[in-house]
Order: sequence, then structure tokens, then C-alpha cells
Amino acid sequence: MVGQGALRECLLDPEVTEVLAIGRNPTSQQHPKLRQLTLPDIGNLSGHEAELSGFDACLFCAGISSVGMSEEEYTRITHDLTLSFARTLVQLNPAMTFVFISGMGSDSTEKGRTMWARVKGRTENELQRLGFKSVYVFRPGFIQPLHGIRSKTRLYQFIYDLTAPLMPLLKNRFTGYINTTDQLGQAMIRVARDGYTKTILEPADINRIK
Repeated sequence: MVGQGALRECLLDPEVTEVLAIGRNPTSQQHPKLRQLTLPDIGNLSGHEAELSGFDACLFCAGISSVGMSEEEYTRITHDLTLSFARTLVQLNPAMTFVFISGMGSDSTEKGRTMWARVKGRTENELQRLGFKSVYVFRPGFIQPLHGIRSKTRLYQFIYDLTAPLMPLLKNRFTGYINTTDQLGQAMIRVARDGYTKTILEPADINRIK
């Protein structure tokens, strides 16, 4: 869902000249500056090095819910896959900025009681040490999908549909905890291009970026 929003904003931004969308399934988007690379395992980029070279930034939006998953399984997808992908990119593009979508409440100490927060925090920490020009971690709160964007997780989409009529009220009361897919995509592009004063951005930081 976040990736759909990021892609939309990249294609709309006149300063973004080329986009390579990488995923397990192709996107339905068509655009002159969009290329797509569909892989069964995005953690294994072997043989695609030429296609992955020459980029200024990576907006890494892949993720999965931890509901019903063991720590081992969640670590394999959230940590191991992300780091494998990032290690390949940093070798090919050492001057790249890497923007990682994490989650509000992630545990940078890696020692808390909440499994997903520990795994996210470990992933954040190890990304910072890989050697990219810059790494920025986005920790969004509740995400409001716009422009027909839908979550692939049925439970999440049910919640979004249920809360949609209340969203104006919720935004007024919880403005520091709600981000839209537009805000996330635009903020990721701007931070990748211009940097930011913090490497870890909470929901309020994301909403402040224009």
C-alpha cells in the first residue's frame, strides 16, 4: 500500500526522471519514465546488477504484518530480505540514499518485549551501518490510503473502510499519528533528495515535510 503511494508520487514529481519498480508482481501502472523488474524473490538480485545501477535513491516499502507469524519467520521476511536487498544496492550505488518504511513503535534497543518492534529496530540499526550515503527510517502511524489505493491485507483494508467516514474527525484529534499515502510518498522523495535533520522520522515529522 505504501509502495503504491510512493510510486504514484514518483511518477507525478517532475524532478524524478526515472523509476524502477521492483516487486514480486508487476504493477498495473504505465508511464514513460517507469520500468519494472518482477522477481520471485526480491532478496536475490543476482544477474540484475546492470539494471540496478545508476540510481540516486531507493524507497524500500516492502513489508508484512507480524500477525500469526513466528519471530523466525517474521525476521526472515522483514530483516533478512531487506538487508540482502540493501547490501546489493550499496555495492552498486554507494552514493545512494536508502529510505526504509518501518513502523511507529519500532524498538531501536532491540531488547523490548514486542517481537515485531525488536525485529524492525534491528533492521533499522543494521541498515544505518551498511555504508549508504544516507539512510532514513520512516515510522508512520495509522496510514490513510488515497486515490483508490488499497491494502493487500484484508484486515487492514476492512479497518480503512470502516474508519473512512471518521477520518476528518480523527485527523483533527490525532494529527500527529496519521499519515496519508500522499504524504508518505512526497516526504520520502523530498528526504531522498534534500535530506532531513533526523534519520528516524515519526508521523509528525512526515507530516511536516513539504
